[in-house]
Amino acid sequence: MALANNLTAILNLLALLCSIPITASGIWLASKPDNECVNLLRWPVVVLGVLILLVSACGFIGAYQYKETLLAVYLCCMAILIGLLLVVLIFAFVVTRPDGSHQVPGRGYKEYRLEGFSNWLRENVVDSKKWGKIRACLADTNVCPKLSQRFITADQFFSSSSITPLQAFCYILAPTQFSGFGLSGCCKPPTACGYNFVNPTLWQNPTNMAADADCYLWNNDQSQLCYNCNSCKAGLLGNLRKDWRKANLILIITVVVLICVYVIACSAFRNAQTEDLFRKYKQGWV
Repeated sequence: MALANNLTAILNLLALLCSIPITASGIWLASKPDNECVNLLRWPVVVLGVLILLVSACGFIGAYQYKETLLAVYLCCMAILIGLLLVVLIFAFVVTRPDGSHQVPGRGYKEYRLEGFSNWLRENVVDSKKWGKIRACLADTNVCPKLSQRFITADQFFSSSSITPLQAFCYILAPTQFSGFGLSGCCKPPTACGYNFVNPTLWQNPTNMAADADCYLWNNDQSQLCYNCNSCKAGLLGNLRKDWRKANLILIITVVVLICVYVIACSAFRNAQTEDLFRKYKQGWV
């Protein structure tokens, strides 16, 4: 077998293996509690991973057995998949670039502002008619009541430096991963309101209700809390942003590998065509 074909077969095997983490990252995104509530772009990465698996297998067979037709199909399909992967990567990077966070003076956690996120995320998640269903889904996760199991005193609550939007949402699944999606979004009123801490989901006697519209939306009813607050919506977007940023790392590595595979596969295809013409010439067909 020619060197280019050997290299293509090996690299297509590598691409086939790369489809595993792609598919796994897609399943991870789809299984996150926040993604389950939003249903936003849950499965495209999984579909791309499966397609890359199938196309890479096709390219491996074509390169290994000198199947010119299979190599042609492989090259065409892989070009399309690389293009789609680049589109998903660029799109996810653009819409998740603003993080919407700001540090709260005297607190170990950050709070999130809705206007700090991209217009696309706001329009397709929190500004859509779907928020009622999303809100009910968030409330059903029972994340906020769990806060009291981790933070007993106000000092523990306010000094926590591990608070992030993502981890608080995951707390129901893994208590050791707790942090501040609920704290900065759905489970507490904005700090600027001046509410006094009773426990992580019970706040009383605000001193500055005019500081934020969310101050009026806070409710100590455990089924209400701040689920209708803009800070809750912003916290959810913070979760989505962090999840997709992690997935983007896998997509970037995969695109680089696939482009390398594609370039060498083109060489193998030209090599296969040359050998086929040479064989026909020897047999007197040309």
